[in-house]
Amino acid sequence: MYIPKQYRMDPDEAVQMMKSYPFALLVTVDEHRPLATHIPLEIREDEGKIFATGHIAYGNMQKKTLDNNSDVLLIFQGPHAYISSSWYEREEVPTWDYLAVYAYGTARVLTLDELKSALDSMLKHYESHRENGRLWDTFNPELLEREMKGIVGFEIEITSIQASAKMSQNRNNTDYKSIVAELEKSNEQGEIQVAQWMREQRKDLFK
Repeated sequence: MYIPKQYRMDPDEAVQMMKSYPFALLVTVDEHRPLATHIPLEIREDEGKIFATGHIAYGNMQKKTLDNNSDVLLIFQGPHAYISSSWYEREEVPTWDYLAVYAYGTARVLTLDELKSALDSMLKHYESHRENGRLWDTFNPELLEREMKGIVGFEIEITSIQASAKMSQNRNNTDYKSIVAELEKSNEQGEIQVAQWMREQRKDLFK
């Protein structure tokens, strides 16, 4: 990913963004043809390493590219918004602000026991806080066994992260405050989230 120096995201912040926006694009190559699948992931840190765990449909041909593949790319998309140049002091062209993380790594296919553990962990993550949440042991074992035959689990050890936070850092203080003010008028969740991120990064401007 091309990232000008002023837009490079802190590595710890990049990992947190991966956890906050875990619906990622899984990209691999099969005989020079790129393959991609949008997929929910669980991100975990273990002894200084970062892992992404997920599963895809058994019928998805991308499954063939996931075992012992050291060239896997995960693309995480955070909040983004169109930035109108009418919000600037001087005449400029418009742009787009966004948060994005490219995570490269090595994939392997999970064993059946590992897949069960990964699914159990994902259910706890997304269901344990819900009233009557559906955890692993609340399902009929026969249903789980049948459904697991239709998926392939995988784990990716992240080896490299490139992260961009292009959030109008190049604008002067007046423009920056104007952008935040205009985005906060929006009813679009993404635009509101961009404004929140910008406000948090420059708290000194909004005292």
